[in-house]
Amino acid sequence: MTTTVVRYQPRGGAKQLLSARDQEICIAGPAGTGKSLAMLQKAFYTSLIVPGARSLIVRQTHAALTGSTLVTFEQQVATAALAEGVVRWFGGSPRKPPAYQFANGAEILVGGLDRPEKFLSTEFSRIYVDEGTQISLTALETLITRLRGNSDTYRQIILACNPDHPKHWLKQRCDDGTTRMIHSRHKDNPLYYSDDGTLTERGTDYMAKLDALTGVRRLRYRDGIWAAAEGLVYDGWADPVHVIAPFEVPDSWTRWVTIDFGFTNPFVAQLWAEDPDCRLFLIREWVRTRMLVEDHAVVIRDRLLAGQPRPRAVITDHDAEDRATLERKLGMSTQAAHKNVSGGIQAFESRLKVAGDGRARLYVFRDALLGRDPEMDAASLPIGLVEEVTGYVWAVKPGAGGGLKEEPVKANDHSMDAGRYMVAARDLGARPRVRGWM
Repeated sequence: MTTTVVRYQPRGGAKQLLSARDQEICIAGPAGTGKSLAMLQKAFYTSLIVPGARSLIVRQTHAALTGSTLVTFEQQVATAALAEGVVRWFGGSPRKPPAYQFANGAEILVGGLDRPEKFLSTEFSRIYVDEGTQISLTALETLITRLRGNSDTYRQIILACNPDHPKHWLKQRCDDGTTRMIHSRHKDNPLYYSDDGTLTERGTDYMAKLDALTGVRRLRYRDGIWAAAEGLVYDGWADPVHVIAPFEVPDSWTRWVTIDFGFTNPFVAQLWAEDPDCRLFLIREWVRTRMLVEDHAVVIRDRLLAGQPRPRAVITDHDAEDRATLERKLGMSTQAAHKNVSGGIQAFESRLKVAGDGRARLYVFRDALLGRDPEMDAASLPIGLVEEVTGYVWAVKPGAGGGLKEEPVKANDHSMDAGRYMVAARDLGARPRVRGWM
């Protein structure tokens, strides 16, 4: 018989989570406190201890789950057990979802809420939701209906998250006592803090990155506060309204591409679709730092535009050298973006309003982002339009009581710029045309 030794040093909120038996728990705190790791450790321990236990690890999208959460599980939680054969990976079949299968008959199914068909027909004793603020209340309520497993343990759903807007439904659910809130702090993470409360070398480096954050992102990711951005540019934005489930976009809908160039700052490429009623849908988005324009061109050709009709235009930032490189490598001409910031912002905000038919005129697919930039993730920077928009704020005039400027803060706004180019092209200027196609 193989004996698996698991070494983990829980502190603070993580330690509370391991012993908590409440049916609904949210473990929340700043970036880098070990929230997700604690949740995954509990999933692992439960499966080792309870024969036949069936659990689920889930995230809003399958791509985010496999690219982040499951990497943590395999590299920091179940490494030895996988090597020893105590746990094995099952990649899924037409009838069964992917899962980690334990020698004692326990299993942990995994999946994204963008692909729920296989696992939502299953009953679980435990459900673990990473980045819980990214899912909807309807999704949580649906998951709770699956907490009907019959293994010999208590039923529980855990959501791990960073703080979000103070009126977020998850925060309100905790405030009214429906969900137990467990607070996670940086000192809970032994990677960053020693037993005596002093910073480790890695902790000093990581906290310096968080200290450099500003505004609402500092409040949320450094201080752990459920904060709203002051002076929000797009106060008409609402995730439940404007972030939608992806669907098969008809080839007859017009396609557009917008580009905001960058190297140290992120390069952004967005693929938009326009329906017959002139509504805009951001269906794919590429965001990456430290890549050459010629390499981005390959991604645009092979991933952003894969299987798509010819775009009507490629609308770009005004950098002449980068435009020339992109045109040469992509085999398409480009159109300089309409750069009226004030007019573009007003047009974008207007599209966020819900019209008499109950619909807005601008939407973003929930799985639009084509992967995450590791360096931006490590620095807790927003990636993509959906993450940037809630921290996109007006600049403040210098001096006490100076008020707000009539321009936004020029930071973490690269996807916002690309989105504004799209709206400005449709609502402020003449329609551009594109010559050539790969």
